Amino acid sequence: MENEPRGVAPGVTAAGEAASPPNLVALVHRSVTAMIRRRQLRGGHSIVEAKLAAQLGVSRTPLREGLQRLEGEGLVVKGGGRSFVVRHVDLGEYLQSLKVREILEPEAAEAACGHIPVAEIAAVRREIAGLQVSATALHTDAHWQSDDALHELFARNSGNDVLAQMIRRLRVTTRLFEIARLQDRVAPDLREHAQILDALAGGDGKAARKAVQAHLRSLQRFALATVR
Repeated sequence: MENEPRGVAPGVTAAGEAASPPNLVALVHRSVTAMIRRRQLRGGHSIVEAKLAAQLGVSRTPLREGLQRLEGEGLVVKGGGRSFVVRHVDLGEYLQSLKVREILEPEAAEAACGHIPVAEIAAVRREIAGLQVSATALHTDAHWQSDDALHELFARNSGNDVLAQMIRRLRVTTRLFEIARLQDRVAPDLREHAQILDALAGGDGKAARKAVQAHLRSLQRFALATVR
């Protein structure tokens, strides 16, 4: 195989350990991400690997590989010893991250205008409409997925892969805080997301920039009013 180190058999890591099946690593990644999103694993929570491995029905090797992938994404960090801890984000880091997003995301939205496939805009619009009908007050998996889809829409189509990666990384940080402290912001999010989408659909770069900026500033005000 082209990507295997020379002299290493397929399915074996360079350290001589058997590589975990990709589907098991993906299972760990998907399951732990969902547990964090649903607050089953909270910020600052130490992950007991033996217990989690038994819960997911996997061995320690794919579990650790999945956790290492989550560490790379910024969802977990190394705690004392070799254990992993769900990353805790406080208000200060959240607000600072939003400030940086306020610089990057309006730029991405304006750059993406005129380059987003119509089908992708329609798919995100359907998600937003469905959530508006359900009218739930608290964040759900469907809301987080719609949130990701909207912001990814202009990040991915901005034409700048480095910019898109920076936005994704910052969104991991702000998402962790929002999961822990800002659960009841669904209605304002949907309304502001719809305004962003309208600007993107209309190909109006200045309007898209303004709508994204207004959304991020709204999040800042809400966090300050809710947490302090």
